[in-house]
Amino acid sequence: MGVRRQCLVLMATLFVSAGALAGTPGSSPFDRHADHLLSAATAFEHGEGVPRDPERAAACYCESARLGNAEAMFALGWMYANGRGLPRDDGIAGTLFAMAAMLDHPQAARMQGFTGPYTGAVPACLEAPLWEKYDGMVERVMARLGPERREVAHMVTTLAPDYGVEPRLALAIAAVESAFNPAAVSPKNAMGVMQLIPATAERFNVGNAYDARQNVSGGLRYLRWLLAYFKGDVRFVAAAYNAGEGAVERYRGVPPYAETRAYVERVLGYYRRTDHPYDRRVADASPMLERLRIASQ
Repeated sequence: MGVRRQCLVLMATLFVSAGALAGTPGSSPFDRHADHLLSAATAFEHGEGVPRDPERAAACYCESARLGNAEAMFALGWMYANGRGLPRDDGIAGTLFAMAAMLDHPQAARMQGFTGPYTGAVPACLEAPLWEKYDGMVERVMARLGPERREVAHMVTTLAPDYGVEPRLALAIAAVESAFNPAAVSPKNAMGVMQLIPATAERFNVGNAYDARQNVSGGLRYLRWLLAYFKGDVRFVAAAYNAGEGAVERYRGVPPYAETRAYVERVLGYYRRTDHPYDRRVADASPMLERLRIASQ
């Protein structure tokens, strides 16, 4: 089998295992998720808005590459070629550059001149979807749901990247808020999948809080705003989603309400991180953020 055919077979295997199709940019939720993962990876690699974390950058690049993103293949190859946060490995780098070149990445073929040609070696992260390698959280959530709620959960994961929210965090919020029930109503009149109170629904342009798509979109807009306001600190974001950003600032951290503290613990139990990429253009940061961080240490 020729080198070109070997590379094509490898790429096809990766994309099929991810449920994605190569060569159709912008045409599916997989492409949007791949783009979101690429943005998150870039942020973690360079410390843009989040603490620099090369290991997590590589993980995000890897999952984006699995979904067919040529830029992610190139960026991950660059990390391996230069030993940037990963052990240097020209064999893996050469394979990743070859894959990116097959998708017409403008610099990938030139980089193969430094690392050598396609070898077929791939990083371990491409052997299985990353969320399965972590703890199978997504699959466990889906397995517990009936068909209707599973459809809602799929909608949450599909829409989340459009709002700059990692699907894992969006799933955590929706699971804790309503268990993906579009008809859920709380004693405080919080409504739908993302449990929006009337004021929040109005604030984020939700006309019908019982329409699952409108509700999820409104909740994701709120999460995007909170992530910018608290500079990606998931503890404060989750606490504010439950109790309001004013309460978080008033108590200089997670409010001392039993419900809110349990809520934050459950969200973190799903998400397993305390930081998240954010878009600083969405909102100015809380003027109290540094005091909140100091008080919470």
